[in-house]
Amino acid sequence: MAKKSILCLGDIIGITGRYALKHYLNSIKAEHNIDFVIANGENSANGIGITRDTSSEIFNSGVDVITTGNHVWANKDVFALIPTEHKVLRPYNYPSQSPGLGYYIYEHLDTKIAVINLMGRTFMDPLDCPFQKADIAIKHIKERTNLIFIDFHAEATAEKQALAYYLDGQVSCVFGTHTHVQTADEKILISNHTSYITDVGMCGSYESIIGMKKEAAIARFVTKIPHRFEVETVCPMINGIVVEVDDQSGKSINIKRVNYTYPKDNA
Repeated sequence: MAKKSILCLGDIIGITGRYALKHYLNSIKAEHNIDFVIANGENSANGIGITRDTSSEIFNSGVDVITTGNHVWANKDVFALIPTEHKVLRPYNYPSQSPGLGYYIYEHLDTKIAVINLMGRTFMDPLDCPFQKADIAIKHIKERTNLIFIDFHAEATAEKQALAYYLDGQVSCVFGTHTHVQTADEKILISNHTSYITDVGMCGSYESIIGMKKEAAIARFVTKIPHRFEVETVCPMINGIVVEVDDQSGKSINIKRVNYTYPKDNA
């Protein structure tokens, strides 16, 4: 049985997340014999949004596909990037008039790997149903490959779990993004086919509040007055999962959380 090892990384937060990938992703890939890397990049530009420059930096660091979420349109530069860059996805359940692609099938050596980007609706924008949109994408993808990874960018744990069980046995992996905090519930579901984790975490500062400087975040809660967020630049961290899949059936063989912290670094 031939296997592929796929690394799925959490939200890349500004310069700190990009620094961590630039300096350490290649060694992580070597350690885990990684074949393909998916990372959420919707916060890669100064903590919110994505630009042509930040996407290029992420790709040059060794990421193969960038997924996004509710902050995908935060920087106007994305409108020049996403219509022509099939390696940058936006959630598939945005209206069809939105620029860019919500899923794509990528060629890796002799294997085809599909990535679908979806966004939740609980406590989020009222988009098209992610369950129904997943059905549509999977129907087309299955004609070409069984290796299917879904980044479900969602707030509610129950919604993420529901999508995973809804698609159990149909896709290789459903991994959550958006909360920036890695959960400890990685598992292979009852079909023994689909792997799952509620949130893969983030690539950003370990000494932060979801990637941002602590002082402004605390002040918002204490005073209920808006304070400008700034990306924290100390102590870079990389969160993610490594999923081993059979490259013919698409069946998940193993899922493992990975956490790397570099306390002496400063981005």
